Amino acid sequence: LGDISVETLARFEKDVKRTATGFLTIATEVEHDGEKTSEPPGKIKELLKEFQDILPDDLPNELPPYRTHQHEIVEEPGSKPIFRAPYRLSPTELTDMKKQIEYLLAKGLIRPSTSPYGAPVLFTPKPDGSLRMCIDYRALNKQTIKNKYPIPRIDNLLDQLRGATVFSKLDLQSGYWQIRMADNSIHKTAFRTRYGSYEYLVMPFGLTNAPATFQAEMNHILRPLLDECVVVYLDDILIYSRDMKQHVEHLRRVFEILRRE
Repeated sequence: LGDISVETLARFEKDVKRTATGFLTIATEVEHDGEKTSEPPGKIKELLKEFQDILPDDLPNELPPYRTHQHEIVEEPGSKPIFRAPYRLSPTELTDMKKQIEYLLAKGLIRPSTSPYGAPVLFTPKPDGSLRMCIDYRALNKQTIKNKYPIPRIDNLLDQLRGATVFSKLDLQSGYWQIRMADNSIHKTAFRTRYGSYEYLVMPFGLTNAPATFQAEMNHILRPLLDECVVVYLDDILIYSRDMKQHVEHLRRVFEILRRE
């Protein structure tokens, strides 16, 4: 699942406005009576211990289960397979790419590919100075029929929170990688490297309709609690409550749902 933080509404608004589908945010900060501490309240610590099975440090070495939504890439009629030559990469980028490919293979998230599709790989710097491997799906995205599933408006989400005083934000661990690719679309995710061609069995970053698929799945999973004590924006889940006692109850309900998933 990821990590949990109890935070102010203002900070959540800032986080959502810069949201990205990152790996895992490890940040716990509680504001109480104007003072900040890195320690969550005792009741929440007890709850985290009880549900530690859904708070792993890393992804399991197996594919996620098939959920209600798989990601399908539907192209415009008459589209042809997109095939691009690999980009030139620096020695540092090549070393990093090899490590990341080995990690993805070990986790079972990709497999070797003989697909007629093939996107190039590029790298972008992370805030900590490390490199993020990205697949350049821009050409594929141009001929993909767009999914119009609505992404929530930030102002509407924030309107739901008025009157609440306690908030917890859950960041899903590699959220996109917890969605399986539809079997008929796996070959379209292929990417080319000097170490071979590979394709994703889970939903990769960079596909034009990935946010819509992820939002639809999260709305489905948490529908019983939406706008009662939960708002969802992609892989950010915010639980909001009037007071701490109610908040612990709300967190338990969310954790129980996520455990079943």
